[in-house]
Amino acid sequence: MPIYEYRCDGCHREFASLIASGAEAKNVACKFCGGGNLTRLLSSFSVHQREEARLANLDTSRPRGEDFYKDSRNVGLWAKKRMREMGVDLGSQMDEIVEKGRTGKILEEYEK
Repeated sequence: MPIYEYRCDGCHREFASLIASGAEAKNVACKFCGGGNLTRLLSSFSVHQREEARLANLDTSRPRGEDFYKDSRNVGLWAKKRMREMGVDLGSQMDEIVEKGRTGKILEEYEK
Protein backbone atom coordinates (compact mmCIF):
# COMPACT_ATOMS: atom_id res chain seq x y z
CA MET A 1 0.00 0.00 0.00
CA PRO A 2 1.50 3.32 -1.02
CA ILE A 3 1.77 6.35 1.19
CA TYR A 4 0.90 9.58 -0.59
CA GLU A 5 1.73 13.07 0.61
CA TYR A 6 -0.66 15.97 0.16
CA ARG A 7 -0.87 19.71 0.77
CA CYS A 8 -4.28 21.09 1.62
CA ASP A 9 -5.16 24.10 -0.54
CA GLY A 10 -7.47 25.33 2.24
CA CYS A 11 -5.25 25.30 5.34
CA HIS A 12 -1.89 24.90 3.51
CA ARG A 13 -0.74 22.09 5.81
CA GLU A 14 0.98 18.94 4.58
CA PHE A 15 0.17 15.39 5.58
CA ALA A 16 0.65 11.78 4.49
CA SER A 17 -2.06 9.21 3.87
CA LEU A 18 -1.88 5.43 3.48
CA ILE A 19 -3.95 4.48 0.43
CA ALA A 20 -5.31 0.92 0.18
CA SER A 21 -6.96 1.26 -3.25
CA GLY A 22 -7.24 3.65 -6.20
CA ALA A 23 -10.83 4.47 -5.26
CA GLU A 24 -9.70 5.46 -1.78
CA ALA A 25 -7.22 7.98 -3.25
CA LYS A 26 -10.14 9.95 -4.74
CA ASN A 27 -11.77 10.39 -1.32
CA VAL A 28 -8.81 11.68 0.71
CA ALA A 29 -9.59 14.64 2.95
CA CYS A 30 -7.24 16.93 4.87
CA LYS A 31 -6.40 15.47 8.27
CA PHE A 32 -6.38 18.95 9.80
CA CYS A 33 -9.35 20.85 8.38
CA GLY A 34 -11.28 18.12 6.54
CA GLY A 35 -11.02 19.95 3.22
CA GLY A 36 -11.02 18.02 -0.03
CA ASN A 37 -9.11 20.47 -2.23
CA LEU A 38 -5.67 18.81 -2.10
CA THR A 39 -2.48 18.87 -4.10
CA ARG A 40 -0.56 15.60 -4.23
CA LEU A 41 3.13 16.18 -3.53
CA LEU A 42 6.17 14.45 -4.94
CA SER A 43 7.73 12.53 -2.07
CA SER A 44 11.46 12.73 -1.48
CA PHE A 45 13.64 9.65 -1.74
CA SER A 46 17.27 8.72 -1.39
CA VAL A 47 19.64 6.32 -3.04
CA HIS A 48 22.24 4.55 -0.94
CA GLN A 49 25.66 3.72 -2.33
CA ARG A 50 28.72 2.11 -0.84
CA GLU A 51 31.63 4.41 -0.18
CA GLU A 52 33.65 2.92 -3.06
CA ALA A 53 30.85 3.75 -5.52
CA ARG A 54 30.56 7.28 -4.09
CA LEU A 55 34.33 7.73 -4.43
CA ALA A 56 34.29 6.47 -8.01
CA ASN A 57 31.48 8.87 -8.97
CA LEU A 58 32.86 11.93 -7.15
CA ASP A 59 34.36 14.55 -9.46
CA THR A 60 36.72 16.60 -7.30
CA SER A 61 37.32 19.16 -10.04
CA ARG A 62 33.68 20.25 -10.08
CA PRO A 63 32.64 23.06 -7.73
CA ARG A 64 30.23 22.00 -5.00
CA GLY A 65 27.20 23.83 -3.67
CA GLU A 66 26.55 24.74 -0.06
CA ASP A 67 24.42 21.63 0.51
CA PHE A 68 27.39 19.37 -0.27
CA TYR A 69 29.37 20.78 2.64
CA LYS A 70 26.46 20.63 5.10
CA ASP A 71 26.98 16.84 5.24
CA SER A 72 30.29 16.24 7.00
CA ARG A 73 30.62 12.84 5.31
CA ASN A 74 31.04 14.60 1.97
CA VAL A 75 34.05 16.58 3.19
CA GLY A 76 35.83 13.39 4.25
CA LEU A 77 34.87 11.67 1.00
CA TRP A 78 36.26 14.57 -1.03
CA ALA A 79 39.52 14.49 0.96
CA LYS A 80 39.90 10.74 0.41
CA LYS A 81 39.32 11.07 -3.32
CA ARG A 82 41.81 13.95 -3.65
CA MET A 83 44.45 11.99 -1.73
CA ARG A 84 43.96 9.01 -4.04
CA GLU A 85 44.26 11.28 -7.07
CA MET A 86 47.53 12.64 -5.68
CA GLY A 87 48.89 9.14 -5.00
CA VAL A 88 48.75 9.38 -1.22
CA ASP A 89 47.48 6.30 0.62
CA LEU A 90 47.06 6.60 4.36
CA GLY A 91 44.99 3.40 4.58
CA SER A 92 43.02 2.95 7.77
CA GLN A 93 44.75 5.98 9.29
CA MET A 94 42.88 8.20 6.79
CA ASP A 95 39.56 6.61 7.75
CA GLU A 96 40.32 7.31 11.40
CA ILE A 97 41.22 10.96 10.70
CA VAL A 98 38.08 11.50 8.60
CA GLU A 99 35.86 9.92 11.27
CA LYS A 100 37.40 12.10 14.00
CA GLY A 101 36.86 15.17 11.82
CA ARG A 102 33.24 14.25 11.09
CA THR A 103 32.37 13.73 14.74
CA GLY A 104 34.34 16.71 16.08
CA LYS A 105 36.66 14.48 18.10
CA ILE A 106 39.69 15.75 16.19
CA LEU A 107 39.34 19.07 18.04
CA GLU A 108 39.60 17.28 21.39
CA GLU A 109 43.15 16.19 20.53
CA TYR A 110 44.24 19.76 19.84
CA GLU A 111 42.56 21.19 22.94
CA LYS A 112 44.70 19.04 25.28
